[in-house]
Amino acid sequence: MVAGRSGTQKSGFALFWVAQMNLPTLYFSADMSAFTASSRLASMATGDTTEVVEKGMAMGGRYRQKYLDALADNRITFSFGSPINWQAVDEELEAYIELHDRYPEVIVFDNLMDFDGAESDYTEQMSVMSMSTELARNTGATTIILHHASDKSWEAKSDPWAPPSRDQVKGGLSEKPELSLSVALDPNTMEYRVATIKQRMGPSDPTARKYAVMYCEPELTRFHSTPPSHRARSLEVV
Repeated sequence: MVAGRSGTQKSGFALFWVAQMNLPTLYFSADMSAFTASSRLASMATGDTTEVVEKGMAMGGRYRQKYLDALADNRITFSFGSPINWQAVDEELEAYIELHDRYPEVIVFDNLMDFDGAESDYTEQMSVMSMSTELARNTGATTIILHHASDKSWEAKSDPWAPPSRDQVKGGLSEKPELSLSVALDPNTMEYRVATIKQRMGPSDPTARKYAVMYCEPELTRFHSTPPSHRARSLEVV
C-alpha cells in the first residue's frame, strides 16, 4: 500500500515506481485519463514536461513520433474507468492473458476508494483488501494499492508535509498489506518523504517520523535521490 494525503503525488510515485521496475504491469486507474497517463510516461522517458509532450502530440508529425517512440518499450498496460469493479478486473486479466499468455507481474489499483461501493464503506474496503490479497496469491503478481490518509487530523494541519502515521490512514487498512508506505510532498523544497509504517518481515515505524527523502519533479513525473541543484552541478562536471 502507498498511502498519503490528497495532492501528494501518489499516482505519480506509483507510475514512476512501476516504470522503473520495467516489469509486465497491469495498472487500473480511476484518477488518470489515458492521455494523462501516456503523457506522464512520455515525459518521464524524454525529460520533456507534460505540457511540452501534450503540445508535441497535438502538433503531430515528427513531434508526435518522438513521444510514440519513447513509449514503444513501455510494459505497462492500463485500464481506465471509475469506479473500479471486480468484473472489470477479471475481464482485463483475461484479455491480458489472451494477449501475453501470462499473468502480469505487477498489478496496481489507483485507488482503494475508487472501487465500486468502497468510497466510504469500511466493509467494502476490507473486501477489496482481501480480494487483492487473494489475487496476488492466485496470480503470483505483486499488487500495489493506493489509499488516502486523513486531511482533517491535527497532524495534517500542524505538520502537513510530514508522512502520515499509520493511525491516520483511513480505515486502519494499512495494517493488512505485507508492506505499507506513507508518503508526503513538501511543495517548498520538493522533498518527497517516504516512511515504512508497516512491514511484515522487516523494520517499520508506525509514527512515520523516520523516513527516506527523495526529490520530486511533478512536471516530469520523476523522483531523484539528490536535489535538482546537485544534479545540475554533477552534469556540468561530466
